Amino acid sequence: MYIEHIAMYVNDLEKTKEFFIKYLGAKSNNIYHNKKTNFKSYFLTFDSGCRLEIMTKPELVDDVKDLKRTGFIHIAFSVGSKEKVDELTEMLKEDGYEVVSGPRTTGDGYYESCIVGIEGNQIEITI
Repeated sequence: MYIEHIAMYVNDLEKTKEFFIKYLGAKSNNIYHNKKTNFKSYFLTFDSGCRLEIMTKPELVDDVKDLKRTGFIHIAFSVGSKEKVDELTEMLKEDGYEVVSGPRTTGDGYYESCIVGIEGNQIEITI
């Protein structure tokens, strides 16, 4: 058993797609657009084969994303080395994204950082 893909609704589909392409190396398929419902989506594929579906539609409710809420809280990306964690974290910080932790070694031995990424969603960057 494995997770086939993860999906997230967003307000700005194109900006979200570009975020994952620029910072995390995603490859995108062509947009899907249901003209009847105005639902739009992309599947983003990462080097590991993992996929993220990003979707939008007109009637979305955009609640505040408290960092201490219940439910799915972040998506983690392995970049391969401590140096790459540091470099990507710094690049995201320089581009205006908030770093909420790290880079650091956690109590359970992970080297990681966490940023508030596109549309207030947390992105963890790890080795």
